[in-house]
Amino acid sequence: MARSKAKVYLCCALILISFISVIVCIAVFTRPRCPFSKAAVATDSEICSGIGRAILKEKGGSAVDAAIAALLCTFVANPHSAGIGGGTIFTVMDSSGDVRIINSREASPTKVKSDLLKSCPEESMTDVKWIGVPGEIRGYEAAHKLYGKLPWADLFQPAIKLAREGIPISDFLHSHIENIPNSNETQSLRKLFTDNNNNFLKAGDFVKFEKLADTLEMIANQGPDVFYTGKIAEDLVQDVKAAGGTLELQDLASYKATLTDAWNVSMGEYRMYFPPPPAAGSLLTLILNIMRGFPLNPDSLTGKEKTLFYHRYIESFKFANGLKKYIRDPRFTSEKRAKEFTEESFANYIRSFITDDKTHELQFYNVTPHLDSTGTTHVSVLHEDGSAVAVTSTINYIFGSRVVSPRTGIILNNELRDFCGRADSILPGERPPSSMSPVVLKSKSRTLTIGGSGGGRITTAMASALINHLWLGKSLKDAIYTSIAVVDSENAVDFERDFDKDVIEGLKALGHNHTTLRKFYNSVNAVEKKDGCIFAVSDFRKKGKPDGY
Repeated sequence: MARSKAKVYLCCALILISFISVIVCIAVFTRPRCPFSKAAVATDSEICSGIGRAILKEKGGSAVDAAIAALLCTFVANPHSAGIGGGTIFTVMDSSGDVRIINSREASPTKVKSDLLKSCPEESMTDVKWIGVPGEIRGYEAAHKLYGKLPWADLFQPAIKLAREGIPISDFLHSHIENIPNSNETQSLRKLFTDNNNNFLKAGDFVKFEKLADTLEMIANQGPDVFYTGKIAEDLVQDVKAAGGTLELQDLASYKATLTDAWNVSMGEYRMYFPPPPAAGSLLTLILNIMRGFPLNPDSLTGKEKTLFYHRYIESFKFANGLKKYIRDPRFTSEKRAKEFTEESFANYIRSFITDDKTHELQFYNVTPHLDSTGTTHVSVLHEDGSAVAVTSTINYIFGSRVVSPRTGIILNNELRDFCGRADSILPGERPPSSMSPVVLKSKSRTLTIGGSGGGRITTAMASALINHLWLGKSLKDAIYTSIAVVDSENAVDFERDFDKDVIEGLKALGHNHTTLRKFYNSVNAVEKKDGCIFAVSDFRKKGKPDGY
């Protein structure tokens, strides 16, 4: 009898062990593959993501070290998007969870023309009158002093090597090179990308930026002050003045990056940290708060519910467009209105005006038309110590002002155009409003660092990615890769090429005006730590690729 019972117990144990083994196998083989386990970097360029990874793993650098090195590389790989002739905004979470904002966005020069904004309707982007005081390097200086581990010069070496020895032209960069106009003002820019016969270099050809390499080497060896009070400052001012600009030595000498606490709000299970004005984090928050007040789940993207979802989404952007005029430099304008946009009660108020059966005329949303810029780049970094960086950098339009400083090799921004349609006047030293929104989200078990490029489409691309990932059940990659609907400054809507045609027709039936964009420049790069795994995504739209370990 005892032997019989033992056999029964043995059989039960074997059955239990087999059952547990099956469960474990199912869990192992069905869970998402863990791409990285410790750290990752997502940029617009595979080469630059690899440089960021090397700074973290091989050099033992901080998240900020990796972000700076990756950005400097991006300026060589994608010089049409950003560069040291522009400005940047950092959102940095340290390993303890404290979050700070470093803003080194470009500023208006002391001698900015009083009637400059009368030129806003002009089509031409190539004009030195739009050049703002570059803040990029001061931003790196502030971030490195607070969070850097490696020597300052080490962060510049990979980009210097690429600029001096050459880097292959990507298909994405080549598509922009081909569109550089042939005019007197753009000859210095065209020269960077043409051969001895004045023919544009092709995709795959190596391009060198030797003058820029000299400038980067000088900044690396002599420190940031050489850009603002030394030889680079002198050369830059001479070149801008020779081209008819208003930049003065005092403009550079007096420039300072600003350090502030991040604004933050509850966003479901997360705390979301973002930069205050003149960045657009408060408008991104408003859109997210409006949308999460509606029932959202994976079924929201099926059948008629999908059309209703996008109708509400587009309506929220139309209201956000009407509020952009309140996003201004807080040193010159009160932040009170922008702060109100982050409150759930304000989102509830705006949501009450959204009607599910129709859209409305422009006046309903109190929209002031403004120019839509298209440049910019973003880098996301997650360090193994738990720190995170979301940093967005820009020279504004594609190739900025299209003016190159011959003595320094620096492509200058045209950032002052961002005041167009958003201000009646410009004050000396004022920083223009921006769509940049580098964001870090933190919950008990997850960290997500995310940001976008594409000028006015940054908010669109980021909202789409966050809504699809946080509330509609999509993976981070699928959420970023999702086709988007763009709402322009006059509330006309356009759709990416493979957007759902049935939804487009449904939205037209609700009265939405349709426009056609030649290209979609929006792009989102993100890194997320989730359940012990690190997932990193570089947007396919810019042909980037992340890296990590």
